[in-house]
Amino acid sequence: MPTDHKQQKAQTEPRDDRFDTTHWSIVLAAAHRSSPDSDEALESLCRTYWYPLYAYVRRRGYSADDAKDLTQEFFARLLEKGYLQTADRQRGRFRSFLLTVLKRFLSKERERAEAQKRGGGRKLLSIDFTSGEDRYRLEPSHDWTAERVFERRWALTLLDQVLNRLGREYAEKQKTQIFEHLKVYLTGSSGAPAYAETAAALSMSESAVKVAVHRLRQRYRELLKDEIEHTVASPDDVDDELNQLLDALRAEKS
Repeated sequence: MPTDHKQQKAQTEPRDDRFDTTHWSIVLAAAHRSSPDSDEALESLCRTYWYPLYAYVRRRGYSADDAKDLTQEFFARLLEKGYLQTADRQRGRFRSFLLTVLKRFLSKERERAEAQKRGGGRKLLSIDFTSGEDRYRLEPSHDWTAERVFERRWALTLLDQVLNRLGREYAEKQKTQIFEHLKVYLTGSSGAPAYAETAAALSMSESAVKVAVHRLRQRYRELLKDEIEHTVASPDDVDDELNQLLDALRAEKS
């Protein structure tokens, strides 16, 4: 059955938790006006995408403690809005903007003050850096550059955001159990169970499971492109950005 245009738009637009995604509009609004909504949105954005930045700092050779302090200080500066004045969606990808600003920040912080003085009087984000360091220990140990680690983690974080959005959609339809059984088929992993096994677990026919998986993959691709569109200058850049992110993930297997 054809999907109504308004219904399709409503499905692809984030709900009240839209600030979980990386929107240029959030950054631009925060840069030019002060309001509780823009502050909250920007903080949520930082909390979502902090780990790729932290991993970049660690790979640059900083210790875990220094990386924690530097990442917090970077976000403190970002939340003060001054760093956002140069943000311009028309200049390209949001991830590239963030990484460029982080590089400039680090170059100015080589002669940084003691960690106790860092962030004094500033509002710090609530970030679980302990789990971040645990995750960093699992990063590839070979000679990957900091930029390569950042791009890989950015891609994985974005995919997590898409999966969360998809999970919420299924939850709203009271189909969480179906989603939990079917999401393993999104990755194309060889470890995915046979359709017959999943059909038995869900009390569905095997053909019905195949149709459900097809629809899940299709919706996943739609949400992925929608998510990426919020981070690039133009819808025309979505496919190129998607290919770059997929290349970053493929590099892990090479």
